[in-house]
Order: sequence, then C-alpha cells, then structure tokens
Amino acid sequence: MINGKINLRSDTVTVPTENMRKAMFEAIVGDDVYGEDPTIDELEEKAAKMFGKEAGLFVPSGTMSNQIALFTHADRGDEVILPDRCHIVQHEAAGSAIIAGVQLRCIQTINGGEMPLDAVRDAIRKDPDDIHQPKTALITYENADSDGRVRSIEYMANIKEIAEDYNLSVHIDGARIFNAACVLDTDVKELSKYFDTISVCLSKGLCAPVGSVLIGSKEFIEKARRKRKILGGGMRQAGILAAAGIVALDEMTQRLKEDHENAKYFAKRLKEIRGIEVFDDRVEINMVFFKLKDYRLTSENLVRYLEDNGVSINGEDNGIMRFVTNYYVSKEEIDQVIDLMKLAE
Repeated sequence: MINGKINLRSDTVTVPTENMRKAMFEAIVGDDVYGEDPTIDELEEKAAKMFGKEAGLFVPSGTMSNQIALFTHADRGDEVILPDRCHIVQHEAAGSAIIAGVQLRCIQTINGGEMPLDAVRDAIRKDPDDIHQPKTALITYENADSDGRVRSIEYMANIKEIAEDYNLSVHIDGARIFNAACVLDTDVKELSKYFDTISVCLSKGLCAPVGSVLIGSKEFIEKARRKRKILGGGMRQAGILAAAGIVALDEMTQRLKEDHENAKYFAKRLKEIRGIEVFDDRVEINMVFFKLKDYRLTSENLVRYLEDNGVSINGEDNGIMRFVTNYYVSKEEIDQVIDLMKLAE
C-alpha cells in the first residue's frame, strides 16, 4: 500500500523506500550548477557505466530528458522520425515544437507498437541538400513503451542499422528500459549498442521520488548540459534527490521481475470476473490492459467504487483500462481488488 491505499494508477505513484530516505538524509551535496555536488556526479557516472556510455546528465523529469535529447540532436526545422503513439508525441504537450522546433515525422505502428522498417527507411530524407525538404536528424522510439510492450533486440538492431546507413543517431525513450531488459533476459549494457542516447527514468517502477538520467557520449552530454540550463533544469543541492536515484539503480532494478509476475497474476485473476476482457498479448511488463464489456459498472463508476474502498485507479482511455503493479502492490492486495470487483458484479 501507499499512504493507506492500494494504488494501481501507475508505477510513478510510488514513494521512496526506507533505504532511499536514509540515503537522502545522509547525502553529501553541493551546487550542481557549479559542478560541485558529489552525489549528482556519482549518480551520473554510475548510470553511464551501467549502459556502457561515457556520460550522464541528471534532470528533473523524463519529459525534460527527452526534450533535451531532441534539442541537442536536432537543429530547428530538422525532422525526427518516431512512432505515432509514443510518449514524445502523445504525452509531452508538443514540447518538441516549442523547444527544439523540430518537425515530427510520425510513423503508424504495427505489431504492438513497432514502426515498420520499410516505412522508417522511406521516411528518411535522402537529399540533405534539397532546399525544399527538412533534414532528417534523428530516429527515436520507446522501450518498453507505455502500452506495456517491449521492442525486441532484433528490432532495435534493425533500427540502428537503418540509422547508420544514413549517418543518423538513435535516441531511446527508456523510461522503462530496465523492464525491457528484464523481459529480454539481458543487461542494459547489451542493449546500448543499438542506440546513441537514452533517457532513463528513476521514478517509474524504481521508487525514486524525482528524476531521469540522459545518457550518451561525453560530447553529447556537454552540449545537453547547456540545453538543460536553458530549460531551467539546472538544480542546486540536488544530491538529495540523486541519492535516491543511486539506490534505485543499485537495488530496485534487480526486482522488476516480481512486478511482471504480479501483473501476469493480476491478468489471470481479472479473467475470472464476468464482463471483463483482458488483453493477454499486452501483459509483458508490469501493466494489465482490459476492457469493460458487460461489466455491471461503467469505468467512471468503477473508479469511484474502488476509491471508496481504498483502491486508486485511472478511468478508461479510448475504451481501455490499465492496472499497473509496482513495489507497493502485493499478490494479497491484488486478491483484495479482485474480490471487490467481483462483489460489484
């Protein structure tokens, strides 16, 4: 439970663990804008090393991390190729137009979120000297994505190969990259060969209260640091926050399999309830997607009913509902939710 409630809205609703609170209390801090916060330095170096890259940059949020990546990779008027339903397109308030001033070339996805490889290749502007066209600057996508699906290593390799054919960079929105690595049964360092930069969230599934790390080459991160300053992301004694991020990387990345197993258990139990259709093909990480078909309550009424009984959920989005497991959701609590939903039948 979190603050006395079972919270299934997202894996961002978690609170810091006791180890995180202790680390935050004891953190040695300094002014990070001056480059004098040793705990920030430790987090950035640790994150970069985990991914086999040269440098990292701590930022307040995943959205800022992605937007800094676009801002750094591309010039104003350049074009970025990305999936039509990815986070940058759907959930970052058109920041790419406002901040980086780039044009988004959205590719309609197939196979649960993949951009067709032929469509990616076709979308690349082949003649950078053609004054009538924007220049292609970047290819980006999510792994794992917020629809609960994981991109395969083969797919990642194919995208990287296309990018290299045209001397382009690849950025990954890796808010849940550790979930993806868990499903793929590999290490994030192994996945790193398939992208140039990545945004890694410390609060999605990992329980840190704040922050993401943008990771890439030393040259890229030096440029990105200036972009962070422009966006107001330069923080002072932020080592208090970075301390929790260090614990997240050291401890919480190792236990995500438990969340995935709980999601599968949740999906299995939901199928016991009349009037609910579970999308089994989307239960890859810590998310369960389902539809209310002939269930007695509407989505709005279900939200209200569960809230009255100590369970927080989100309503439907385009007819689809989502439950998300996390560190603070146990099998026993899943059973409690199922019993409540059965009583509402």
